[in-house]
Amino acid sequence: MTVTDRPAAPARPPRQSLPGRAWAFVRNSWRGLTSMRTALVLLFLLALAAIPGALLPQRNLNEQKVADYIADRPRIGPWMDRFELFDVFSSFWFTAIYVLLFISLVGCILPRSVDHFRALRTPPVRAPRNLSRLPHHHATTVTATPDAVIEQARARLRGWRTEVRPGERDGELTLSAEKGYTRELGNLVFHLALVGLLVAIAAGKMFGYEGQVIVIANNGPGICTTSPAVFDSFRTGNVNDGTGMTPICVRVKDFRADYLDNGQAEMFTSNIAYQAGEDLTTGTWRDTTLRVNHPLRVGGDRVYLQGHGYAPTFTVTFPGGQTRTETIQWQPTDMQTFLSAGVLRIDPPGGLYATEEERRKNQIAIEGLFAPTASFHGSLLSSSYPAMTDPAVAIDIYRGDTGLDTGRSQSLFALDQELIRQGRLTKETRTNLRPGETATLSNGVQVTFDGAEEFVNLQVSHDPAQQWVLVSALAMMGGLLVSLLVSRRRIWLRVVPKGTVDQRQAVVEMGGLARTDQAGWGGEFDRLRTRLLDQPDGKSTGDG
Repeated sequence: MTVTDRPAAPARPPRQSLPGRAWAFVRNSWRGLTSMRTALVLLFLLALAAIPGALLPQRNLNEQKVADYIADRPRIGPWMDRFELFDVFSSFWFTAIYVLLFISLVGCILPRSVDHFRALRTPPVRAPRNLSRLPHHHATTVTATPDAVIEQARARLRGWRTEVRPGERDGELTLSAEKGYTRELGNLVFHLALVGLLVAIAAGKMFGYEGQVIVIANNGPGICTTSPAVFDSFRTGNVNDGTGMTPICVRVKDFRADYLDNGQAEMFTSNIAYQAGEDLTTGTWRDTTLRVNHPLRVGGDRVYLQGHGYAPTFTVTFPGGQTRTETIQWQPTDMQTFLSAGVLRIDPPGGLYATEEERRKNQIAIEGLFAPTASFHGSLLSSSYPAMTDPAVAIDIYRGDTGLDTGRSQSLFALDQELIRQGRLTKETRTNLRPGETATLSNGVQVTFDGAEEFVNLQVSHDPAQQWVLVSALAMMGGLLVSLLVSRRRIWLRVVPKGTVDQRQAVVEMGGLARTDQAGWGGEFDRLRTRLLDQPDGKSTGDG
């Protein structure tokens, strides 16, 4: 019996050291992160993560809606708030996706840009040994010298990069031609513009600011954007503290809402007067018109017309004949009919009561509903149309301590129920009033409903990178179109003299290769063959 020695087992490679394994992990993670597949996945995740921001109320746009949403869902609402679903675009998880996408795109595009730059400096590749193996091939005999054939083809390949090289046989010449380099350039421009868009949006969020303020129309008191304190809500970027704003003064002259017969709003229009720049020192007011999506642009700021509503006006006449008239916005509770709810708090005139305690006990609070077009069901008030054609109010009038002297912030649209439960604020009467009608309280105070004014909601936005967002978006569109419309093509010609030089004949082989899409390449190759060789009577020995 013959015993055959078993081959020795291959030696195991030495185990890599801990720093080497760590470096390999970092290298592989970086390669995975900067791959185009990862960039596409992150782009999809970014679009997916933006969906809650479009479907759920966002705190930076309307904090009251967020509070109402959470209050209506006491179980799931707080958990949604913990996961920052009401602050989507400033949440940690959205920012993480955003940053990872930015890093992935940069790490993916920069090497590709270097490779493309090198490709632009590299001449077209040499002709293959066997052109007949290419998807499209043609061979023919022409009456011309190899030099003449090559020069004619080269002259007719405008827009192609060409390179002429000598062949392996005597008198043989080859021509390499390629076009479509701008396809990759368009692709790179698209992705670089996408990076620019991300940078511009991030810069706008960091250095910009946005404030919203309600202004009474019909030449009511305007605003001047000199401080965040003039706004009802104000949001600044991460590196902006609200100082250094562009000073703009705005007065709302009027407001008009156009409605369809079913009450749907068709267009909002507001004529305003504004001051900016040197106008603030000269006292010059300039007139302009605001419409939805047609803002006023001044000094890099934009003033948008966002919405409107109604501000009822009440006059309170105290026993001594002194009056207080207040106009304040009420919040629409029904956006179809603009039935609105709100509160008005009025402090008695100074000197009317002997002590401060007595003055606080005689403060007036008016809480109720306003209907621009009143519709009564018995004594219940509702609104049948959003335009102000037949206004009326249904109000509760309270007397007592309204909390104006406590220094605590209170809701603009509802009374503090704790004051009512403690008996510090007592309901005097409940009534329905039309313009000009009056309700009289037990202590002789008279409350008159004078009508209502319209108010507009203005948004002042500053985004220093807005123009770069537009430039980046246009560059993305241009790059995408170029990458879709341009095709990469390669062709080669091999010309070999046939017989003696005096015969002036040559055998021409032509091959073509589509480097991207194949659609229409066969017909394009045939047209190129006819245009380059221009020998309709030439003898063809093969075509494929």
